[in-house]
Amino acid sequence: MRCLFAARAEADLEEIGDYIAEDNPARAKSFIIELRERCKHIADMPRAYPLRPEIAPDIRTVATGNYVIFYSVHADHVLIERIAHGARNVEDMF
Repeated sequence: MRCLFAARAEADLEEIGDYIAEDNPARAKSFIIELRERCKHIADMPRAYPLRPEIAPDIRTVATGNYVIFYSVHADHVLIERIAHGARNVEDMF
C-alpha cells in the first residue's frame, strides 16, 4: 500500500522542521526524515492503529515520540492528513 501526504501534512512537516532548526538544523533534517519513514511504515499495517471518531469518522492516529500522526486508510493508499505535537489542541486541526 502506498503512503501519500496531504498538503496540510507537508506544511506540518515544514513547520516542525523549522521549529527544530532554530536550535539544531542538523537534527531538524534527520527528525523530518524519521517522521517520513514512520509514516511510510503505517502503510504496512494501516488498520493496526485505532480509529479516532471524536476527531473525524475515518481518522486514525499513531504516536511517535512527542508527535502524533493523523491518517486515513483508502483502498490503495494511506493518506497522512496531519502531523502535530501531542500537546496541540486537536479540535483546532480538523
